[in-house]
Amino acid sequence: MKPIRSLAVVALLAVAMPARAEPPKNLADTVETLRKDIGAPGVSIAIVEKGQTTLARGWGVRKLGERAPVDAATLFQTGSTGKAMTAAALAILVDEGKIGWDDPVIQHMPWFRMYDPWVTREITIRDLLVHRSGLGLGQGDLMFVPRTHLTRKQTVERVAHLKPQTSFRSAYAYDNILYTVAGQLIEEVSGQTWEVFMRDRVLRPGGMKHATSDSEDRFRNPNRSWPHARLSGPLRGLGEQQALDERDELGRNGAPAGGLALSAEDMAAWLKIQLAHGALPDGKRLFSAAQAAEMWKPVTPMPIAELPPELKPAQPMQQAYALGWQVQDYRGHRIIQHSGGVFGSITRVVLIPDRQVGFAIMTNSEESGLLLGLTFALIDHYLDQPDYGWPKKWQDWYAARLEGGRQYLARSQAAPAKVGPSLDPARYAGRYRDPWYGDVVVAAGAGGLTIDFTSTPRMAGRLKHWQYDSFVTDFDDPAIEPAYVTFALDADGKVAGVTMKAVSQIADFSWDYHDLDLKPVEDKK
Repeated sequence: MKPIRSLAVVALLAVAMPARAEPPKNLADTVETLRKDIGAPGVSIAIVEKGQTTLARGWGVRKLGERAPVDAATLFQTGSTGKAMTAAALAILVDEGKIGWDDPVIQHMPWFRMYDPWVTREITIRDLLVHRSGLGLGQGDLMFVPRTHLTRKQTVERVAHLKPQTSFRSAYAYDNILYTVAGQLIEEVSGQTWEVFMRDRVLRPGGMKHATSDSEDRFRNPNRSWPHARLSGPLRGLGEQQALDERDELGRNGAPAGGLALSAEDMAAWLKIQLAHGALPDGKRLFSAAQAAEMWKPVTPMPIAELPPELKPAQPMQQAYALGWQVQDYRGHRIIQHSGGVFGSITRVVLIPDRQVGFAIMTNSEESGLLLGLTFALIDHYLDQPDYGWPKKWQDWYAARLEGGRQYLARSQAAPAKVGPSLDPARYAGRYRDPWYGDVVVAAGAGGLTIDFTSTPRMAGRLKHWQYDSFVTDFDDPAIEPAYVTFALDADGKVAGVTMKAVSQIADFSWDYHDLDLKPVEDKK
């Protein structure tokens, strides 16, 4: 017979195992007030505490101009928070013995190539996920931002032409393109596309019944949010909020880097799996505890950005990238988190393992101040911290950042040199090719020069002269980030090459125009 515990011991255990903290009592009102004040169309939040869903609901509308409300089942595009799910898909294959984290990629995908043959031989599956390959920030993203004609395999084949910015495994630089490689590897190993494997082996077994890995499946669900952005000002983030074309998202080839859509209910199921280290509510497992630990293990040290005094408590002392997750400290606690964004939607997923708490915040707009403010307010709540006024502090920071970008743009465009162009418009016309992106066509017509990014549907518009032999794009689609286009001439006055860069200093890094090295394509006639 087992000894009976004394009442004192039972009482002590009750103190040591506190009840659920529950979400802040005023959270619903706080979110709605912030949403209205900032002008965000919709917000969705999921919170899990000690294996139980304590909140899954929405605020606002799915699309501006329509009345359909956001609810717990409304799908949101979740961007790079899906990297952790691509890592989980790989973990399933590791559990099955089909791959190992430190297997060379070419062991399973012999045709894969990096720019450097030595890196091709050495790069492992783990390396694909931890941003230490030597590629630059966002390098290659123009192959799937915002849309593309390229297949996933064609995209992966073009990685061979991406020149590294640093030596292999020497520095952290966030990329999306190698998660696309990881998605192709899943197909090569399993025989199923990333979309099908993710749906059948991760989302549905994990209880994420609304979630989609294929954009066409999302479009078929009427309970989905539309992306929104402010595009009517001099740079993205200013002007009135407006709905975007929902098909102008991350290209399907890049979906393993951030192409999932989830509801609050789906996010709650995912948070439970993470906090249970891969275990499912029915006692089965999505992935083993060993792989759960592997995915949270810090690998690549990350630089720490300096924050202004009012935001200093949010600045970690240490942070590193794991397998699809960022690991850092906050007020003495370990935080596992990741943010995500596709144009018009942003998300943040946060886990506080020692409190057995996880939450996700999704918005169908690009209001970073709102997202960060609610994130840190919730973290402080679950760490028993006093109210620090995070929403206002982060919103003020976001507004100042936009204002700084607007002032920089105004200064930089205030007085262009009234020099050039050197050539008649027709002499700039031609087909130009970059080894990894493909062809960009400049044409001359009655209305002046036009530009067409041929690998990206509808990424076209006019070129307006800026100064010297530099022009600025005026894209037909206002959601596409404007760029400077500079023609380099040789000694004979012919165009020898074209370089580009984003006009805005605060443009999203995925507009990696600066990585293009366009050369004229010789007329074979």
